[in-house]
Amino acid sequence: MHRPGQVHRGPLRSRARTVAAAVALGVLVALTTAGPAAAGRGGSPAPVVATSSGTVRGQVHDGAEEFLGIPYAAPPVGDRRFRAPRPHARWSGVREATTQGPACVQFAAFGIDPAQPRSEDCLNLDVYRPRGTRPGAVLPVVLWIHGGGFVQGTGTQFAGRAMADDYNVIIVSINYRLGALGYLGLPGFDAETPEGSGNWGLLDQIAALRWIKDNAKAFGGNPRNVTVTGQSAGSGSVCGILASPLASGLAAKAVLQSGPCTLLAARSRADAQAQGTAFATGLGCPDPATAAACLRAVPAAALTAAGMQLPVPGLTSGVPALPVDPAAAIGSGHWNKMPVLIGSTRSEGRMFALDQVAMTPDQYPAYLARQYGPLAPEVLARYPLSAYASPYHAVSAIVGDASFICQTSVTAELLRRQVPTYRYEFDDPESPPLVGLDLPGLDMGNAHSAELAYLFDFTMQARPFTAQQAAMADRMKHAWAAFAWTSTPNAWGLTLWPPLTARGEVLKFRPAGDIRFRSFDDEHHCGFWNSSAAPGR
Repeated sequence: MHRPGQVHRGPLRSRARTVAAAVALGVLVALTTAGPAAAGRGGSPAPVVATSSGTVRGQVHDGAEEFLGIPYAAPPVGDRRFRAPRPHARWSGVREATTQGPACVQFAAFGIDPAQPRSEDCLNLDVYRPRGTRPGAVLPVVLWIHGGGFVQGTGTQFAGRAMADDYNVIIVSINYRLGALGYLGLPGFDAETPEGSGNWGLLDQIAALRWIKDNAKAFGGNPRNVTVTGQSAGSGSVCGILASPLASGLAAKAVLQSGPCTLLAARSRADAQAQGTAFATGLGCPDPATAAACLRAVPAAALTAAGMQLPVPGLTSGVPALPVDPAAAIGSGHWNKMPVLIGSTRSEGRMFALDQVAMTPDQYPAYLARQYGPLAPEVLARYPLSAYASPYHAVSAIVGDASFICQTSVTAELLRRQVPTYRYEFDDPESPPLVGLDLPGLDMGNAHSAELAYLFDFTMQARPFTAQQAAMADRMKHAWAAFAWTSTPNAWGLTLWPPLTARGEVLKFRPAGDIRFRSFDDEHHCGFWNSSAAPGR
């Protein structure tokens, strides 16, 4: 049986850098008298809010009120590079919050629009709330953490207007530091950082939660009812928040989408610092006594170019910000306990098997032999080519089941024994692909990230919804909002979704109508992948 903290990586890790580059990725309001209100879109009065750092003026857009590009921490530049985030200095007057801020520096060649501005000065967030929200509304607040393999992506791709206005919640989408700027560990950094190094991106996310706690009331939100949500690496980040003592009391519930805690294991402090020391040496900063200061002086372009060659980063455990790996923390019962909604898409692996699109039937047995050695016949028995449209579909089923999907089962089992846990599977085989992957003959239905367009006004959606898909998207938004309101994703008009029990009942979202089913583990061969004899154990 799977043990807490044990991780099955299989073939996934070997192609992680390629995937991180390919994935086109990996949610507050009161009027003040700060000055004359500018006109919002459509002629509506522009909302104005006094935050802890100063007054901001937003706009009305598609029925919702939005406040864009608000800094939630001081710019992490110059001497503040590779340091924990600190509060932003106050500004005078009214700051216009009608334009999104830059994305953080990217450490992958693909993933966001090449025209998207990016900068080290990127710790900003976007706030979406229902139109006409007034002080004292006490609305639930949803913090969204984007994915992207910890190396790319931006919160600006995820607008929360529809969920906010249709279901009366406040959505906050953030940027956080990525790649080497977000996850580099170094002994010199540790010496000056009480939180420990290697988790700058996680510390940014916790700073955003603190910002919400300080500012939720001003935006009409409830600082005691915050849901922290994320997908892929964003979900792995939520795992870090669940395990970090620094995040205690900052969130009331969590959503984990396609990023189970038992899959995305944190690096040890020793491993992170060894990698950081080698990185520093390669940039001409070999002296441990001066490496920290030296790295802060390296030009951003040089640091970014070197960071592109690093192994895919992730969280670092064994430091004050994250004493133990999140899966081990949850398994031991020592974590920030709260209700959890967790799930995956039906065909996660289609995104991660793109290098096998051209595989022929004759090549399939040899692929299995290379990947799984003496256990290849067992894998073949469970995934015969006759059951799939192509060898690519078979490989993607294996990759998805062995990693994201069956590890979601493991994480959900750890959680449901301790807290109310609701599990789902996203299943729309015709889901719109991401921009750039809408190619003839390439099947991205139900792939990793497919659910994002159903929850957000997502800029990477390659084609519009059908009527059935739009209705499914509304049901998903409704369920997520209900969870933010009441800690249960149940509401009038939705399929009853009971908390997970030992019977393993999962809610499947489908365009034709959502259903509950118990055969999830059997359909994805999770008994095999999560057994001690499985490949990679």
